[in-house]
Amino acid sequence: MYILAVEVKRVLKLNNLYASYGEGMVLRSVNLEAPEGQITCLVGRNGAGKSTTLRGIMGYVNTSKGDILLDNKSIMKLPTYNRAKSGIGYVPQGREIFPQLTVEENLLLGLEASGGKGKISEEIFETFPILKEFLKRKGGDLSGGQQQQLAIARVVIADPKVLLLDEPTEGIQPNIIEEIGRVITKLKSKMAVLIVEQYLEFVMGIADYCYVLENGRIVMKGAPDELDQEALQATMSL
Repeated sequence: MYILAVEVKRVLKLNNLYASYGEGMVLRSVNLEAPEGQITCLVGRNGAGKSTTLRGIMGYVNTSKGDILLDNKSIMKLPTYNRAKSGIGYVPQGREIFPQLTVEENLLLGLEASGGKGKISEEIFETFPILKEFLKRKGGDLSGGQQQQLAIARVVIADPKVLLLDEPTEGIQPNIIEEIGRVITKLKSKMAVLIVEQYLEFVMGIADYCYVLENGRIVMKGAPDELDQEALQATMSL
């Protein structure tokens, strides 16, 4: 008798999640799934709760109800550093690289999420070729688009199961946004990717599945070509 091995894909799930800042409830009963091999996007206007969703996943804000599952195991009670060690990589809005450190030093710090083991693989430079050219340059001397690539590479170097990206196109020139999209699309073959974004044209060009957030609740979901574009535009412009 032969037993076929079933490939289990990594997946991040939010089940009925609530999140708040102090007394103010920001997220209400959010259900979302981001599987490996897929770019999942969370869109909505300013103040809808998009960044709070990512911060809740990382444990930076109070998640009072619901659950966060990684590979069907709850991570709700884990502190932030253990969520990172369990395989969640987070690139916050504003990138937050270390401007006085070189590109190489920034990348080496990224290995801390995996216990500081290993070295910078050649695969990182194949995915982010500009970084090899500027390896000895300080992070603060890079352009906005180059800093974004460095921020993503610094997280990816630890081989996360899930990559969280908060507004990856913010402050980046249009020609560089296309490169960022190429990089993200390449990365999804190895991990789950969850992007928070307002730039709809960019999102619809790379997303496999979208969730639309309004006032802390999911109001629409589906593949980009399944969404009611008129209703989506109306939600984004409220």
